[in-house]
Amino acid sequence: MSRHDEDQQRALDQMREERDRRRRRGGFGGPGHGPMGGMAPAEKARDPRGAVRKLVRFMGRHKAPFVVAVAFAVISTAFSIVGPKVLSTATTELFRGIVARVQGTGSVDFGAIGRILLVTLGLYLLSAAASFVQGWVLSYVSQRTCYELRRDIAAKIDRLPVGYFERTSVGDTLSRVTNDVDTLGQSLNQGVAQLITSVITIVGVIAMMLSISVPMTLVVLLVVPVSLALVAAIVRRSQTYFYAQQANLGAIDGQVEETFSGHDVVRAFNREQACVETFDETNDKLYESAWKSQFLSGLMRPLINFVGNLGYVGVAVLGGVLATRGAITVGDIQAFVQYVNNFTQPIMQLAQVSNVLQQMAAAAERVFEFLEAPEEPVEHPAVDAEELAKLPTEVTFDHVRFGYDPAKPVIRDFTARVRPGQTVALVGPTGAGKTTMVKLLMRFYDVQGGAIRIGGRDVRDMARGDVRGLFGMVLQDTWLFNGTVRENIRYGDPTATDEEVEAAARRAFAHHFIETLPGGYDCVINEDGSNISAGQRQLLTIARAFLANRRMLILDEATSSVDTRTEERIQRAMDDLMRGRTSFVIAHRLSTIRDADLILVMRDGDIVEQGTHEELLAAGGFYADLYEAQFAE
Repeated sequence: MSRHDEDQQRALDQMREERDRRRRRGGFGGPGHGPMGGMAPAEKARDPRGAVRKLVRFMGRHKAPFVVAVAFAVISTAFSIVGPKVLSTATTELFRGIVARVQGTGSVDFGAIGRILLVTLGLYLLSAAASFVQGWVLSYVSQRTCYELRRDIAAKIDRLPVGYFERTSVGDTLSRVTNDVDTLGQSLNQGVAQLITSVITIVGVIAMMLSISVPMTLVVLLVVPVSLALVAAIVRRSQTYFYAQQANLGAIDGQVEETFSGHDVVRAFNREQACVETFDETNDKLYESAWKSQFLSGLMRPLINFVGNLGYVGVAVLGGVLATRGAITVGDIQAFVQYVNNFTQPIMQLAQVSNVLQQMAAAAERVFEFLEAPEEPVEHPAVDAEELAKLPTEVTFDHVRFGYDPAKPVIRDFTARVRPGQTVALVGPTGAGKTTMVKLLMRFYDVQGGAIRIGGRDVRDMARGDVRGLFGMVLQDTWLFNGTVRENIRYGDPTATDEEVEAAARRAFAHHFIETLPGGYDCVINEDGSNISAGQRQLLTIARAFLANRRMLILDEATSSVDTRTEERIQRAMDDLMRGRTSFVIAHRLSTIRDADLILVMRDGDIVEQGTHEELLAAGGFYADLYEAQFAE
């Protein structure tokens, strides 16, 4: 096979691996793929009341400002409720004045009416001022709650095991941080304020109506059970669709994020139409759950308005009868009618706010579901810093057994001993368990049988941060963040000077191309690194490893994206970097590990051969077959 054909074949293999990896993550392979791909449109919220209780407990840290907001809401509502009663005295005064003038016994006292109107105006101004304060304080509480939720979610991400992110769509996690938290913020700011005001208004209005006429109040109160029954019936039906709406929105975000991040692979395999079909399928589910939830919640206002109008009819008839008997004044009737309006309006507002509160409950359930996901166990370092610095870098794999599904082991019985300073290569076909061994070595997962020891210490007896602090890593999948070239290299050692950053770039043969970029080391790399080539991205990650200067190294196809000439130069630099360090090299291109001190040949989770390059070729076994297949003419 020619070098050109080999490069083409390697490129195709990489694209296949990328496609398979994204399918496992829930990507864009086609309809039904992905963790959310087969979700039913009517997935139920498991415990919306429990989610609301958790949210209330979470907001307990802002109890004082919340109490202030409630207090000002009470003040605002109280002034607003008293207003019609005070205004009714003006109506009564006007009516009596007109009657007296008709009878020739007096006239309208406009001075008294003016004073009453001024008092009423003052009450409404005070109500508006208190409402302003209540809104300002509640906005602070809601946005502070969102701020703390985002902060807790960001901290939670660092405490979750790696396996969580291998099982969960990236877009769904992002949706919980953005869409669900934003929904919570809007619901708290709008829904909770409306809920408080409406409840206080209902209680206050009932008290004022009772002070005017008990019989008329009883007629109005007949509306309440009917309204509540209608609201409860609609809420039970719509809650299912509100939760499904949030979940489907997370699925949409996941598909969009994965499709954009793998856009080149989508184009390479002509999967554009499949992506559109998958998106349309999820979008249809989102549309169906969204319109059903909005339609059902929208039914509440006209239904409650109809029931409220029946109350108006009853008040009008009974009020007329009582007025003819002299049991009630005209001004009281006017005030009572206004109170009826003030009574039915908050009921309708409660019906409307139930829409917002249902969205809040669905979003809260998804947020707290994430915050309560099982974490990696909290550990206390068993090795102090000085002892860790002196820990021998000898690594022993003692009958290691592991499976992502314990019933289906990937590593069956892995035993090997790596002496300090050795370069060990892990080779074998795809799926043999090479990358899994690295994950176990870094404690991304813990072994299910046997043990891995560093310097004689079981890694499970060491803090994960201490174990990972021993290793520098250069992976085939490069990771760069939105920042300057200098900042990306300095990620390996935040305390490094500019001179040390440049020195690391020179050792990685990255300095020349960095100087050609606009701004050089201050050139900003975009969020997916697409403004530099794949090989240049890999050179920067290698420079980062040089700068980190860890005692042990893990190299996973570290030169897979560079040309032949650069590969040779990088290999020389890697040899220099690995000198004196215990190094683990995962390689598919066997030419890169000829000088390894020990080659472990893996197959189906076991070591089938081990030795040097020459020894394994001379043995004529599985390694020799791999080598001949790769380099045969």
